Amino acid sequence: MRMSLATIALLLSTVAAAQDVSLPDYERVVLDNGTVLLMAEKRDVPLIGMQAVVRGGTASDPADHAGMASLLAAILEKGAGDRDAATFAEASAAVGGSISASADMESITVMADFLSRDTELMIELVADMVMRPTLSEDQFRKEQQRSIALLQAAKGSNPRALVGSYANAFLFGDHPYGNPPYGSESSLAEITHAELVEHYRANFGGDRLIVAVVGAFDVAAMRAKLTDVFGGWPAAAGQADSIAAPERLSGRHVLLVDKPGSAQTYFMIGNVGVAIDYPRRAELQLANTLFGGRFTSMLMTALRTESGLTYDARSIVSRYSAAGPVFISSYTQTATTVAAVDLAIEKLGALHRRGFSEDMIASARNYIMGQFPPTLETAGSLANMLAYLELNGLGRDYIDAYGTALAAATPVSLHNAISEVYPSMDDLVIVLIGDAEAIREAVTKYGPVTEVSITEPRFRFYQ
Repeated sequence: MRMSLATIALLLSTVAAAQDVSLPDYERVVLDNGTVLLMAEKRDVPLIGMQAVVRGGTASDPADHAGMASLLAAILEKGAGDRDAATFAEASAAVGGSISASADMESITVMADFLSRDTELMIELVADMVMRPTLSEDQFRKEQQRSIALLQAAKGSNPRALVGSYANAFLFGDHPYGNPPYGSESSLAEITHAELVEHYRANFGGDRLIVAVVGAFDVAAMRAKLTDVFGGWPAAAGQADSIAAPERLSGRHVLLVDKPGSAQTYFMIGNVGVAIDYPRRAELQLANTLFGGRFTSMLMTALRTESGLTYDARSIVSRYSAAGPVFISSYTQTATTVAAVDLAIEKLGALHRRGFSEDMIASARNYIMGQFPPTLETAGSLANMLAYLELNGLGRDYIDAYGTALAAATPVSLHNAISEVYPSMDDLVIVLIGDAEAIREAVTKYGPVTEVSITEPRFRFYQ
């Protein structure tokens, strides 16, 4: 197939842009206790970004205690070292810095951005949060009640925020990737303060820690400081979890979450995809951009622009140390539920049958290369990327060779990625939140239906 002049121009501009996207030089040090230090100088502005990443996140939540990691991350911010919650917050705010914690699928991360003149304070605060959190029972109770209240509020007014939790739980069953990230009403209520403290003790330690720092500093001095601060932290008391590869489901499985009187149906359609080390990453990113990753994607064009069935339709590919989920996600009026779901599944079939042309791929390349460089521009974003690569066992080629891999992708290589990653039309998990009375009979066409009420205080309902 001959490429058009426009395609050639886009390809050349992508290759040129790719040559400018690479990681800076950085130093990697493994301390005697297992802590990994990653340090890079960036002196264009007097700022410094720091990330302290502890391996193990929501996938490591104990059985029936989903939400433990998210609760723990939330109260890491509520006092540490000699500072109570208010004093701790004031310490960073007083110098214009920011510090926060969050839980992801396979890590808990403390993120900090400060002026370089306040480096000592930043390191002190991060170290206190990670190694010496107060974990007060009062703060635990407040966050526990707040988390339950937020879930209950979402069930009433924002079910779209919950459809992913239902979908992952239904797809993965009792696999760790099925843990609802913020827990459920029942799982959160069952967590005790003593259990949270024990979870911290079992999962936080020097052998689980990655510290990435980027900014205006001297690497040798930073190495000495971080070694002094983190090098004596003992190993976590518990054993690190290993995550087995989940299996894709065969056939169709439908979960209908009944929200009586709902004017809309929120739905996700998908199956298990691939892991973080999937070799056709560039092709997958191109395919997902074209299928459902931007406003002009196949899904948006079909479900919004041409049919008016929704305002938003997207495809989501999540990759972890083991295979994560691949989903189509959208919503529509109750009366058009079947029309929207049918069209989404039809477009999935078209993705497999037709793939994408050279011109479409060139357009997606340019889009990605326009979005990608800004993710590496600031000290904080670079620290985040260094920590991400270390956490996932990825080398710097993951960034440095990315543009070249995008430029090398072809319709054939994209077709191979689509075949390997996206589920067939016959093997689908379909999760819907809507008025069951109005759509129950119609959605039986998609397969055996498991029906539950949105008032149920949990997300896990196995196939």
